Amino acid sequence: MTSRLKLQLGDITAMSTEAVVNSTDETMAAGGPVHVAIHRAAGPGLEEECQELGDCPEGEARITGGHNLSAPFIIHTVAPTWLGGSSDEARLLASCYTNALRLARARGIRSVAFPSIGSGNQPQIPLEVAAPVAVGAILDFLSANDMPEQVYMVCYNIQTYQAHQKALKEALP
Repeated sequence: MTSRLKLQLGDITAMSTEAVVNSTDETMAAGGPVHVAIHRAAGPGLEEECQELGDCPEGEARITGGHNLSAPFIIHTVAPTWLGGSSDEARLLASCYTNALRLARARGIRSVAFPSIGSGNQPQIPLEVAAPVAVGAILDFLSANDMPEQVYMVCYNIQTYQAHQKALKEALP
């Protein structure tokens, strides 16, 4: 199971997976740095397809084509707004990962690349909260499902990578 989850430092838009995950807002029209990078790399057709899909509530996921990305699909999800941790943010954040993976499984997608959802925009979910939630949700899903076969957690900087690496080590028996 843990061999199916890989941590990687880098640019999610350069991943050669069947799907990349985009952290967006409920309108799917804006978001943080990951959203901007994915939309820029995918081209204007992505924005049009997102408008046709409509809204995506916190914790849920939607899928579009990959447009100009090497990944054929983009799975969009909406992280909760961080309100200090007392408003069910961790459960909603875990739902982002679980629902994106469910959507990938339903589409027969074998490989998925995730960013650190919700930890890069204001008000951001602290990495010490976001990383264990991400790793736990992904590992729980993979332990119960054969698909996707490979999941990457793509960290855009060393601080994010180290937080997820620590969470992964702590999650292992």
